[in-house]
Amino acid sequence: MVNFSYFFRIIKNLNIFKWQILAGPILIIIILSMMILPLSPFILDVFFTFNIALSIMVLLVSMFTRHTLEFSAFPTILLFSTLLRLALNVASTRIIFLNGHTGTNSAGQVIESFGHFLVGGNFAIGIVVFIILVIINFMVITKGAGRIAEVGARFILDAMPGKQMAIDADLNAGLIGQEQAKKRRIQVTQESDFYGAMDGASKFVRGDAIAGILIMVLNVFGGLIIGLFQHDMLLEKAAEVYTLLTIGDGLVAQIPSLVVSTAAGVIVTRVSTNKNVGEQMISQLFCNYHIILLTGVVIGILGLVPGMPNIIFLTFTILLFFISWQLYIKKDYMIERKILSKDKKTLIKDSFVEASWNDVVLEDPIRIEIGNSLIPMVDINQKGDLLYKIRIMRKKNAQVIGFLPPLVHIKNNTNLDASMYRILVHGVEVGQGRCFYEKLMAINSGREVESLPFNKVHEPAFGLSGYWIDLSFKQTAQKKGYTVIEPSAIISTHLRFLINKHVHELFGRQELQQLLEHIESKIPKLTEDLIPNIISLTILHKILKNLLSENISIRDMRSILEALTEHAVVQKDPNELTSIIRITLGKSIVQNLFSNNEHITIIGLDMTLENLLLNSLKGGSNAIEPNLSDSLLIKTKEAITKQKSLGYPIVLVVAHPLRHFLSSFLRQSFPELSVLSQLEIITVKTIKMTSVIGYTA
Repeated sequence: MVNFSYFFRIIKNLNIFKWQILAGPILIIIILSMMILPLSPFILDVFFTFNIALSIMVLLVSMFTRHTLEFSAFPTILLFSTLLRLALNVASTRIIFLNGHTGTNSAGQVIESFGHFLVGGNFAIGIVVFIILVIINFMVITKGAGRIAEVGARFILDAMPGKQMAIDADLNAGLIGQEQAKKRRIQVTQESDFYGAMDGASKFVRGDAIAGILIMVLNVFGGLIIGLFQHDMLLEKAAEVYTLLTIGDGLVAQIPSLVVSTAAGVIVTRVSTNKNVGEQMISQLFCNYHIILLTGVVIGILGLVPGMPNIIFLTFTILLFFISWQLYIKKDYMIERKILSKDKKTLIKDSFVEASWNDVVLEDPIRIEIGNSLIPMVDINQKGDLLYKIRIMRKKNAQVIGFLPPLVHIKNNTNLDASMYRILVHGVEVGQGRCFYEKLMAINSGREVESLPFNKVHEPAFGLSGYWIDLSFKQTAQKKGYTVIEPSAIISTHLRFLINKHVHELFGRQELQQLLEHIESKIPKLTEDLIPNIISLTILHKILKNLLSENISIRDMRSILEALTEHAVVQKDPNELTSIIRITLGKSIVQNLFSNNEHITIIGLDMTLENLLLNSLKGGSNAIEPNLSDSLLIKTKEAITKQKSLGYPIVLVVAHPLRHFLSSFLRQSFPELSVLSQLEIITVKTIKMTSVIGYTA
């Protein structure tokens, strides 16, 4: 008794073992059986229909693949489909020879339909159609696809070592991991295997086409011999029956062969992208509305030629114009959509993107932040001249201090009052003020005869009193003795004052390097042996900053570098080298301080206080007793007040060993005070001491 439960258990277990693994062996067994065992016409119709369906399915799959490796089984499928067609040819030939004498329906309805309906029952037409299909398949599609597959296999194999090296390089650089590298190596191997297999599989298609011609010839002559000599048929009847059956059989096999050959051509000719073949053709053929429009114009001109099928040509012209118009509209829509999408992506990206070095904003060396109402001052279109005045100011400063100050960046700060501005050095506010774009400032010059009917203010740079007046009041203010200044001049003057005050902070390593490059271009031998053989760039930078911090110009770089070349061999302390350079620049220092005076009017230091200070500094300490420091500050303040009242420069002259210490100590409280060494005063002018700073215990 049959054990049905065991049979059903085997069928159920097929899901576990994946029934797909049996598809290949079963198909081979069926193909071999078709070559050996006789088939009924019905079974033959089933397999012919399956062959047609399979060829169409292969073509559609090849059309919809985006990458060749998505259909890597194609060479094997090509082999199986070729064997299936050959097996069907053997089986159909057997039936035609055995039962052909009974009529045209002896080999099944599929062969009869192809023999009657596709060629109208005329075997001569059938032979011509069959030969044309074979020529198209053999000479055009198969030959071209085979050549492409051969060249593609050669290129893929030649490029394989380079691809493997690229994968190894990415792996060593850390761009990919081990798993990703393994997948890419497998992909490269599969790609080379695929093109190599396609090169060989294309020979199956060529052989199939040749076999189709030979089988057709054998079927025609074999059928005639069998019909005439075995079944005693008339020549005309035998020729009609066996030729129609042979042509029908050939067409049934050749059409699927042509379809599969087309699929092979599609596979090897496509370029791997993210689109299938149909999408590629449509997107690239109908991508430019100009081309469609010009094509429509040409077809329209041909349609107007007498004798042409005008209706058909003009119909195509209208259709092409319509397509061109639709592409034009779609292009505008896509551009707008792309812009909106880009903006949206930018917003999303800005919201969620990780921090990067692009987010690090370096502080500007000099920056002016202005309120909203002062923006027209920097707008050239509104005749704003602030930028021009700042350029002039930088040029004058460069001529005075001896190096080119950094660029001034101007930024609108909405948090400021509309008429406010502030000046920052390295991000730190060093000054601020208020300006009015459509007003002028009338400053007291000492010659004014009466006050003005405006609110009294003070100029931000030097604290001079004045008034913000209307533009129409300019001439009146000038007649009354006031100096009238534009608001942009107020800001540029304030900026220049603050740059001079903080010039040592603006002199960085970059400015020093630019200065040295400028000197090398003018006097190349001056720095040749000095840097870095005698003095380092760091020490030179410290010395020049010391000079700038005490308002000494470094314009005379020749004297500075020559003095360093002479003394820096022995002395390495930047403060001591600064003192030596100050003595070298003594004439220039005195001239800048007393150029407008007949005499050198200075503040002196009492001998008793000088000795106390020298004794305090003997041990190398830069600290003095609290009582002594307090007394020194009080007496210095009194002397400065008296010097100001007399209108003389605020200059203190001390012994050379005390100069650096007193300059550093007193400038913290009195930044306007200049401390000179006795050795720095080299002049023919008479020296007068207006005040003496003493010490009261």
